[in-house]
Formats: sequence, C-alpha cells, structure tokens
Amino acid sequence: MTIEKEPVLDDVLLKPLVEDALAEDLGRRGDVTSQATIPADMQAQLQIKARQSGVICGMDLARLSFALVDASIEFVAQVQDGETVAAGAVLATVKGNARHLLTAERTALNFMTHLSGIATATRQIVDSVAQYPAQITCTRKTIPGLRIVQKYAVRCGGGRNHRLGLDDAILIKDNHIAIAGDIKTAIEQAQHFAGHLIPIEVEVDTLEQLEQALEAGVSLVLLDNMSPEILSQAVAMCKGRAKTEASGGITPETVRAAASTGVDFIAMGYLTHSTTALDIGLDFSA
Repeated sequence: MTIEKEPVLDDVLLKPLVEDALAEDLGRRGDVTSQATIPADMQAQLQIKARQSGVICGMDLARLSFALVDASIEFVAQVQDGETVAAGAVLATVKGNARHLLTAERTALNFMTHLSGIATATRQIVDSVAQYPAQITCTRKTIPGLRIVQKYAVRCGGGRNHRLGLDDAILIKDNHIAIAGDIKTAIEQAQHFAGHLIPIEVEVDTLEQLEQALEAGVSLVLLDNMSPEILSQAVAMCKGRAKTEASGGITPETVRAAASTGVDFIAMGYLTHSTTALDIGLDFSA
C-alpha cells in the first residue's frame, strides 16, 4: 500500500543530516574494524531487509549514507517511502567496496529504523480512527536536528504536520496568556501582529477559556488535556465558529476516545518522541 503524500525531500535537505551522522560515527580514525578485517579491494553485495512488517521511510537517507562514504556504491531501491511491506521484504540492494558498505551500514539503518517506526505507528493510529473525521497530526516534540525527517515520516504514515517551527503560525499557549494577562489581550495582540497571512491558534484548558477565545474571534482552538466528555462539549461549542484540535498526552490507547468526540485534529507528540524503531537489517548476499 502506497500512502499519498508530499514529494520526497530533496537531497540538499537530507545531505547535511547524513554528513553529521557519518562524521559522528567515523570519529577520528574511521571504521577501524572494517579496515582490520576486510581486504581493501574486496567487493560485496548486501540487502537491506525488513525484519518486521511496517511502513517504510528513509530510503533516500540510506542511499545518501552509502553514497557519501563511497560514490561508486550501487544502491538499488526495491520500495519507496510510504509503502507497507511484510517481514522479510528486500528494501534495497547495495553493491560495492565491502569496507565502505559496512562503514555506512549503521548510519543508513539508524535513519531507516527510526523513521520507519514513526511511519508505521502513524499508519496504525490513522487506521484506528479512520471511521472518524479527525486528522492525526504531529507536534514540535522532535529530536533536535531531525524535525524535518521525523515530520516527513509522519506524512509517509498518512498523518499531517502541525507547525514545522515557531515561524509557521501563532499558537498562543498557557504561558503566553499568563504573561500577556488574559486570553482576550493575548489574542488581540496576536491579531494585530499577524495581519491576514499568519494563522492564529489558541490553547485552552477549560470551557470558560474556550468561550473567551471564541468571543475574541479565533478560528482554531487547541483543546488541551480535556477528558472525552469535556472534549465533546467543547466541540459542540465550536461548531460553526472554529476548528478544533485535541492535544495533551494522547496515546494509541486513548486516541479513539478523542476522535469519537468529533474534533477536527488530534495532535500527538507520541508520534515523534515515543514510537518504537522498526527492525531493519543489512544482510550479506553471497
């Protein structure tokens, strides 16, 4: 199954991430194990295989991991990002200098296992709430330096992205409100600042705060840490007035209850900070 998504990320965006990861792994002396055990001119062919079923993500990062170690390595992809594969599926074949293949192995697999884990978990959650209108989104709770690819993995799994950064939209949270003085003041200041191009979302914790936000004219509200019962009331209050987004510790176990309330979006930090890596390996092919 191929998930419809945005085009893959350009190499110019991915290359710095791979370069940093390789430099971290190579250290000061390079791959001393491969240098010590494998002849310098030995050639080999290996296969990247899925050891679990799941949604694949990170193929281009894997390709670049090998290419930046040795541009002559042949990388032949068998699947594309966003495809669901069975355990045992061959994802790609790599052929070239044996030392260089093993030098790039861990960096390639680290990207693929982590991002495929995110994509797989996202797909499972999206499927679990498919009967409801809610769309699953990720948050800014990402590993520093990896946000662009973690959020790409969410898209590969069929989810949507919330803000990519602080400059995407105005999201007025509890501390902004506390420092500004009250919700009304914070919203008015944000509306004056934003003009007509920057969207504004307001986080509320109670129905009282929600009514204040709606009276101020916001079009999107973040309903934070509300029970399903309160969420249902909040959604009813917002009908025809604002879009709704549920947030706050939502997990695969609680996401259906949140979706059943009729919210438009469900923001889940879980997708990028708590998912489990998909088991993917690099196997020798004689």
